[in-house]
Amino acid sequence: MRAVFFDFGSVTRGDMDCTALERAVSPWQYHHDSTEAEVLERIRDAEVVVSNKVFIGREAIAAAKRLKLICVAATGYNNVDLIAAAENNVPVCNVRGYATPSVVEHVFTLMLNLARHFPDYQALVARGGWQESRFFCPLDFPVIELSGKAFGIIGYGELGHAVAQVAQAFGMQVLIADHKGQAPRPGRLGFDDVLRQADFITLHCPLSPDTQHLISRRELELMKPSAYLINTARGGLVNEADLLACLSSGGIAGAATDVVQGEPPSHDQPLLRQQPANLIITPHIAWASRESRQRLLDQLAGNIRNFFQNEPFNQITDALNSALD
Repeated sequence: MRAVFFDFGSVTRGDMDCTALERAVSPWQYHHDSTEAEVLERIRDAEVVVSNKVFIGREAIAAAKRLKLICVAATGYNNVDLIAAAENNVPVCNVRGYATPSVVEHVFTLMLNLARHFPDYQALVARGGWQESRFFCPLDFPVIELSGKAFGIIGYGELGHAVAQVAQAFGMQVLIADHKGQAPRPGRLGFDDVLRQADFITLHCPLSPDTQHLISRRELELMKPSAYLINTARGGLVNEADLLACLSSGGIAGAATDVVQGEPPSHDQPLLRQQPANLIITPHIAWASRESRQRLLDQLAGNIRNFFQNEPFNQITDALNSALD
């Protein structure tokens, strides 16, 4: 049974164990990456295909007469034409929850770097500022503690729950935002109230038409001047022009993002081109621990094995059903 991984290079640098995948189905063709034309060629005789970010469109699905299963090596599945898959009776599945520890640790890495000005102090030491200091401890940049601070969570799924637990361990006050424009449910606060009260705000919601530019000028102006914004979700959640203006004017104390609009970004991407001193950017690596990537491959293998054994396999059921309506 022929299986193809279109963009294996997006999940490994030779450090992954593929034993579970090989046991689930074989033989495999692992491709570092695939162009649109290469997808058309490589999918023709495949029965199982895997893609992380490579697009699998209508033409490719129609050309794959033996195709039985499409696996997305991620939680988001907007890189698959679900309507075409449904029309051709090809189920689509994804992976879920595999990156939670990695993302949570990255959130707090970013927060601590902002709170303790790690990049600034590292740069100070590198340029000889410590060596030339009059005192044993240069206090050039303010250092704050997470303990006692209000921690606002926007998006309270698995990741939101997980970051809340760690925040409590740091002694932070957790504020859970309800959906924008809705009255808060028990245990939650109104969206705007969380923006006004939080010292740190972290985003963990999916990108959709409803959440596009969820954080723009209005929302940023509601935040405290001493507050920080953390985004490890999707770049489109934040209006980047508004964020740059806010950071430059001191509207908020700082921000850290692991994502931008358009990835990989161009050289003239606004956040990367301007990158104010109070902005930290990492290249979409929150999910990318070795352990996380191994869990991803193992869960893919479980999905494939379960599919052929007629057991639950993380099928994107709701989306497929709506595509057929």
